[in-house]
Amino acid sequence: MRRSLSALPVQAARWSATHPWRAIGGWLLFVAIAVGLAATVPTNEATDADYRIGESGRAAELLEDAGLEEAPSELVLITARAGDLDPGAAAAAAADVTAAMSGLSGVAAIAEPVTSADGQAVLVAVELTSDEVDAEPLLDATAGVRTDHPDLLVEETGDVSIGAAIDERVGEDLRSAEVISLPVTLLLMLLAFGALIAAGLPVLLAATSVGATIGLTAAISHVVPAEPTVFSMVVLIGMAVGVDYSLFYLKRERQERAAGRSHLDAVAIAAETSGHAILVSGAAVIASMAGLFVLTDVTFNSLAVGSIVVVAVAVLGSITVLPALLAKLGRWVDRPRIPLLWRITRRMGTGAISGRLVGPVVRHPVAALTLSVVVIGALAVPALSMRTHQASAETLPDDLAAVQAWQRVTDAFPNEGTSARIVVHGGDRIAREAALDEVAASADDASAVRTSSDGATSVLELALPWDESDDRATEAIELLRGETLPDALGDLDGSEWAVGGGAADSLDYTDKQSERLPILLAFVLLLTMLMMVLAFRSTLLGVVSTVLNLASVGVAFGILAIVFQHGVGEGLLDFSSPGFVIDWIPIFVLVVLVGLSMDYHVFVLSRIRELVDRGVPAREAVRRGVTDTAGVITSAAAVMVSVFAIFATLSMLEMKMMGVGLAAAILVDATLIRLVALPAILVLLGERAWPRRQRPAAPTLPGDSAAPTEWASRDGVLVPVTAGSR
Repeated sequence: MRRSLSALPVQAARWSATHPWRAIGGWLLFVAIAVGLAATVPTNEATDADYRIGESGRAAELLEDAGLEEAPSELVLITARAGDLDPGAAAAAAADVTAAMSGLSGVAAIAEPVTSADGQAVLVAVELTSDEVDAEPLLDATAGVRTDHPDLLVEETGDVSIGAAIDERVGEDLRSAEVISLPVTLLLMLLAFGALIAAGLPVLLAATSVGATIGLTAAISHVVPAEPTVFSMVVLIGMAVGVDYSLFYLKRERQERAAGRSHLDAVAIAAETSGHAILVSGAAVIASMAGLFVLTDVTFNSLAVGSIVVVAVAVLGSITVLPALLAKLGRWVDRPRIPLLWRITRRMGTGAISGRLVGPVVRHPVAALTLSVVVIGALAVPALSMRTHQASAETLPDDLAAVQAWQRVTDAFPNEGTSARIVVHGGDRIAREAALDEVAASADDASAVRTSSDGATSVLELALPWDESDDRATEAIELLRGETLPDALGDLDGSEWAVGGGAADSLDYTDKQSERLPILLAFVLLLTMLMMVLAFRSTLLGVVSTVLNLASVGVAFGILAIVFQHGVGEGLLDFSSPGFVIDWIPIFVLVVLVGLSMDYHVFVLSRIRELVDRGVPAREAVRRGVTDTAGVITSAAAVMVSVFAIFATLSMLEMKMMGVGLAAAILVDATLIRLVALPAILVLLGERAWPRRQRPAAPTLPGDSAAPTEWASRDGVLVPVTAGSR
């Protein structure tokens, strides 16, 4: 398998290097066609029905089939700016709201004003024809009433206005991330290479890979519906892997040229070494992302498709158009040079700093491993108490006017907040309605029973006096399902019932996630372990990779719990802790972290494997392999951390959680885990981790001279001793 994997990038690179214009033209044509798809093929976005799961999903389906779904509505809240509310002024403002809204497109009906129990708020419900109604005219009408009544606070909220505010904020956040991420990435590449063209190539490959993927994803969405967040994920993953793959290739090609190789030979050696590592790591990322399909969830299916496509496109570009560009540019790839940065990168050389850092780890592996385990354990322990919940009003930016208004509406009118929706279908209508009336009579706050026009389905809504994320709301749903409703409805022959609503949705989603998360974790870890075993022909390396991946996941989950559940760093990151982690974030962080960390993990192991294949003792191979690759790993991790950290500055809490979790975990993974724990473990395993194989000589490494005949220890470090040099 390894020979075939090695042959593929070499053959692709040689063809591309000898036919550069064809390779470059083919890539540009591919990107143009893919981008054209985005303009010509509309994206098929997931619908509400695609998100239904469990009993709550069945309740929503029964409501839809019976035509009992409540029409979308906007709520206009009227309160006093100071002091007590004047009933007369509130009534006049409510009448103005009714008049202003009545003639607007998309308004189906306007309910009579309702006064809160304490008399300090008035609510006007505006029924809409659909949830696709433009929010702007409605908000303008509310603003006009607010201007005419300066002593009153007239606010509008609802699914449409909140949705419009969130869409606008997400758009602003993503534009900000895109504007910042490109120059930051380019700056990091300039620090890595000291030359403008060399720095620009990784960014160019990543950007074109992302552009092509967005187009391809639009077409694929007609098979797997697209979730709105998929495009953010494509940018996130695409920039990370696209830059990393180019970085691995460019660094090795540059080293080979510095060692005196011709351009074509340098490209070929880079293809066989870094190209092979790119294929293996790309396959590992894809395997990790494929684990999302295990969850059978529309959101994760969409994220899996987008991430798999962008990684595959980035791998394709790195083994085709990148070698073509390198062959065509030749030494011009190191032009124009940034004088100061160029001198620094040349003087530092490969392993100038990392060699001093890795040396103590190699000399004292037990101490290094013990220290790393203690730190990793301390960061991972909070993961054991991590609490997850679906995104809710609590996780929305509290500086949005519509969100602030919603919080005030639910405070003044609790029945507008969290609720449980009991849907009963079939059986005798009179008996069904009577049973639901009994349930309503025993509840603190319940709506009237509604029955469909055909008499086959009835629904009762119970208000719950807690936020959706409150454990008491979850306990109330479980009590309804487990005791109250079986007792009240159990004697209804020929009927079925289901409990839905926001709290029930969250409970069903959490139950499904808890059931499938162990399967996902086992799938991702075992598949990546199998790939490591096949790629390196070492079971021990597969086990080590899996253990380190599990440690990285533990650190990521621990950091998420520390920051977002317990609120450490709220002021620094500008957010208010909801007391939980949004439920899809840990799963997404798991697969992305395992996938991306395999990039530099495979790169390190591939370099060590080269040295071992040439007869270098395992301890020295580890020291030199880690030293030679540490600079590349640092640059690659810096790109990932910087891109993810940008998301940590955004206002949407989901984006912030994703950014903090991945940035912090990658930072720990690329330093403590891969540059301390990994070499310490490999030194302790020694030759057992690297079974010797009969195979063609590995490519000569930069800086190599005559092949050593034996090795000797000098100052505790193994050094080559060639014939006649003793």
